[in-house]
Formats: sequence, C-alpha cells, structure tokens
Amino acid sequence: MRRLLDTIYESTDLKAVAAEDLPLLASEVRELIIETVSELGGHLGSSLGAVEIAIALHYVLDTPEDKIIWDVGHQAYAHKILTGRKDSFKTLRQFGGISGFPKPTESPYDAFIAGHSSTSISAALGMAAARDLEGKDYKVVAVIGDGSLTAGLAFEGLNQAGHLKKNLIVILNDNEMSISQNVGALSQFLSRKLTGRFATNLKKDIERFIRSIPRIGSRLLDIARRAEDSIITLLTPGMLFEGLGFHYIGPIDGHDLPALVTSLKDVSTVEGPVLLHVLTKKGKGYLPAEADPAAFHGVGPFIRETGRPRKPSKPSYTNVFSSALLEIAEQDSRVIAITAAMPEGTGLSKFAQEYPDRFFDVGIAEQHALTFAAGLAKEGFVPVTAIYSTFLQRAYDEVFHDVCLQNLPVVIAMDRAGIVGQDGPTHHGLFDISFLRHIPNMVVAAPKDEAELRHLLYSAVQYGRPTALRYPRGACLGINDAGPMRLIPLGQAEVLKEGKDATIIAIGTMVQPAVQAAERLEKAGIRTGVVNARFAKPLDAECICKAAATTGAIITVEENALQGGFGSAVLELFEEKGVSIPVKRIGVPDEFIEHGSQEELRARLGLTVEGIEAAVVSLLKKDKVKLAFH
Repeated sequence: MRRLLDTIYESTDLKAVAAEDLPLLASEVRELIIETVSELGGHLGSSLGAVEIAIALHYVLDTPEDKIIWDVGHQAYAHKILTGRKDSFKTLRQFGGISGFPKPTESPYDAFIAGHSSTSISAALGMAAARDLEGKDYKVVAVIGDGSLTAGLAFEGLNQAGHLKKNLIVILNDNEMSISQNVGALSQFLSRKLTGRFATNLKKDIERFIRSIPRIGSRLLDIARRAEDSIITLLTPGMLFEGLGFHYIGPIDGHDLPALVTSLKDVSTVEGPVLLHVLTKKGKGYLPAEADPAAFHGVGPFIRETGRPRKPSKPSYTNVFSSALLEIAEQDSRVIAITAAMPEGTGLSKFAQEYPDRFFDVGIAEQHALTFAAGLAKEGFVPVTAIYSTFLQRAYDEVFHDVCLQNLPVVIAMDRAGIVGQDGPTHHGLFDISFLRHIPNMVVAAPKDEAELRHLLYSAVQYGRPTALRYPRGACLGINDAGPMRLIPLGQAEVLKEGKDATIIAIGTMVQPAVQAAERLEKAGIRTGVVNARFAKPLDAECICKAAATTGAIITVEENALQGGFGSAVLELFEEKGVSIPVKRIGVPDEFIEHGSQEELRARLGLTVEGIEAAVVSLLKKDKVKLAFH
C-alpha cells in the first residue's frame, strides 16, 4: 500500500495534502525516523517531538523562499525528509551521506547551519534585517527549544529583535527538556502549570462550557476570546516576551496539527516580532523514547522493539572520568563538578546523586559555567567543569579572562576531543589544543589511555592552576588499572620506546597507533622511538630535545588541527632551542572535517598505524626499505 509520504518529494508537494490527512503524514514521517535511527543511530527524541512543527511550517510557508532556522538541528529530521531528502535519509550521518544537522551546502531549504544551541534567533533576525534592506518580503522563522533559552545568546537575540520590531516569527518548542531535564529560574517559569498542558486543557474546558450556555454562549465566547490575550500575557511567560517587545501567542498543543496550521497562518500576518509558544513531547510516538527522553537524545543503533543498543557498549572514557572524579571527590571535599546541561553526556549524573551539594548544572550556558567555576576557585574550591570540546569554544573569553588571567585552579574536562564521528564538523573537537595552549598559565594535557586519564585527572586537581584535560569519544582501550591514582609531574612526558633512526612524539589517542607503527617499522629495519607527550603545554623540553638529538628526525602526531596545535608547539620549542632537524607533523589540515565514523575519518586523515608508518618512511626517504603495508 502506497504511503502518503511517498507523494512528498519537496515541500511544495505538501500543499496538495488535505489538512485532515496531515496527522497520517506525521505518523509516517515518525515511522521513517524511528526505522532509520534504529539502524544508523542519531538524534531521536528531539526530532520525534518536532514532526508536527516541521509539517505545519512547510504546509503554511513557501519554503525555501521563506526561511526556517532550526536551533541546534537535533529537531530537524522531519524537515529534511519533507525537503527532498526522503530517499537519501537512509544515509543519515554516514560518510558521504546527508548530515544530521541543517547544512546550507546540502539543501537550499537549510537556511543556516545549526550544530550549537541558541543561535537561531540572532541568525533569523539578521536575515530579517537583510530582507528589509533588500526590499523583499519573505518570512523568517526561528524554531528554538526551551532548553536553548538558557543561553545568553538567545536573549541577546530576543532583546535586539524586540527593539528593531522586524517581522520575525519565533517558535518556542517547549518540551521541558534540552538534552537532560532543564534547570534554572527561566525553566521553572516556562514550566509553571498555567503555561503547560494544564493551561491548554483548561482553555478547552472553559470554551466548551461557555459554548454550551443557551442563546448567549457564542456571544460570551467572542468576548472571552478578546480578553484571552491580556489574561495569558499576565499569567504566562507572555509577560516576559511581551516585555521584550514580542507579540506572545500560546501555549498551544504542538502535536495538534490543525491548531498549529491555524496559529501559523495567524502569526504570519502579525506585524513585528511574534513568539508562538508550542508544547511538545520529546520522543513522541516511540514509547521507550517518551519514557526516557534523555537516553534517546543521541543514540547508537538500537533494537526497535526494545530500545536496547544493538551492540553491548564497552566502558567509555566518559565512564572512566565519571568513576575517577567520584573517587577524587571522596578524598577531597574541595572538588566541585559543573556541567552545562549535560550531566548524562559528560558522566556527571552519578556525581550529582552522590554529592548533590557539590554539583551544579548551569544549563546551556558554557560561558557562565567557566566564570561560575572561577568564582568557586577564587574562594578555595577546585571546580571540575565537564564540557564537550566543541562547546568549550563558546567560552574562550571566560577561560582567558576569568580563569587564566587570575591563574585559578579550574579543571576543564574536555570530553569528545578529537574526531567524534557522525555528528560532523560542528561537533568534532579538533581545535582545543590550538585555542588553549597559547593562553598564559594554562596547562593542556591528554591521556594515552583510560588508566592515564585517571592519573591525569587526579594530577590536574593537585596542580593548583588552570588545567584542560582532553579525552576522546568512544570506548576505552581495555587497560586495566584499578590501583591508586598517582601524581604525574607537571609537563613530564613518557618514553615508551627508544629509537635510533626517528622518534614519533604522539599525544592522546595517537599514542597507541604510534607504538604499533614503530613496531612495524622495526620489522622493516627502521628503529623508531616513541614518546607519549602527555602535555601539549608545558612541553617536556628535555625529553623532546634529547629524542631529537638521538634520532635526528621527529614525527609529531595529534588528533587536532595542525595550525597552532601540538606539532606547532614542538616546532616552536626547536626554534627556541636552536634544534634544526627534519620534522613531519601529522594532524588535521586546515579544513572542516565532514561526518563519518571515527575509523573512516582517521584513515582519511592519516591518523592511523598505516598513516604514521608511511609518514616516517617519507620523512626518512629510505627508498631501500620496502614495507608491507596492510
């Protein structure tokens, strides 16, 4: 039997669908999302919750001429399916396939890239201003989740939009969650009973009662509707948004397509900025995701019937960090844990349970997280701020101005450093060494395995100065080290293998493949040393210069941008010390890396055993050596 979805190739095809058939289309879109994500993994809960919003937007608007800016992009799978990517949806987040986020180079329907949160209102306002400057009249809509409103950037955009009075529609997708449960005074304000589903149901009950009054019911209903706007403004977040210069409409049921379509048609005619408050359920239509929306925010492949992962998960670096931090906190009451709306993702949920008074979730507010940590550190605590590498980029000024300038003992635990895989260029953590190591007082370190992660985390707490510790996404190497944590002297590298012909100096995830490459080179007659740098700053100058003098050739390997990265730090050291020898740097070139599995992307970048082996041979130019590359 042919699905209704089979008739939709572009958003314009939606116009031919009868309004009463839109709920059927929504169920078919949900089915495709669940089927695809269960096979490939992806962001499930948010996209399931926003299906009706996507359908209503494309049904009412004339896209792509009208612009839809999705905040974060986790909620945009239905949008992709409805805009010419239904057939390619089976390639979601795969190497060479479609992105998991809106991507303008992929489709004209993707008005703006969205990988980090809270950007939609500012971007939409910029587009609205550009439209007016050019004398055009297309509509601009920003779709933002309530969790994203905890970031200052969202309010900066709201403030300016209310001032400029541009025609702009903001849809507040209120599911009472970001990735985890929302926190903060604003979240509590948005979640008051009068603004939630209670309000929607109460409104319907009152309308039914008034309508049932004989003879005067319809006239009373008209009067009540005229008074509704002022009452809602007083008793709901409308008071906040009206104060910022927006017309506030809502809250409405975000899964009621007729109500959504009607509301969107109405707000499209309003002059000035308008905010439509829409209530949705994260994970809508898939019971396991509805029951545990945090677990189904971003998932790997899972069994459709049960929601369980297809492959049993091995302990991850995040798990090791979580356990180690608990162990350290038990011994040291100064240790505080901070997250920016991601207690599950950063492994801090257990810490929150064990030490609720020493745990702080600041919401999607990385800038605030770092300055908040600085305040704690100034008063004698040791805050451990766990933030994904890609999101730490948003707090660069706070790291510089509030933490490092005062030389405060803030530990920044940078999860997902390096290649992260299918989430692509917005999420790869490939720049942290480069944007951190040049800041005075900052320590930048990376463990070679999970055992060293424990020791470096323990050491970072003891150093008494700003320390950034980077570690990767994914499973550990299987190194068993349950013994006591030990202090690693600040800036001390580790010689893993002595060499004569060349030395590979590797950091973090690249240490293990460097060791394996050296072992293969040894069999081919090239005696290659290996140094585990551990620290990108401060460098172990004595160890590195000794290796340079002994072997006369250096290869640096890092899972970070080459520009300003670890290899650049080694070159700077050699310039300072007057060392002049051949150096080959292996890392990420000056480009944004697309999505794909970690294995595929590392192979493409030469960040593998084979890639390191080939680089050593190329540097030494030993044509007589014939290696069996595998």
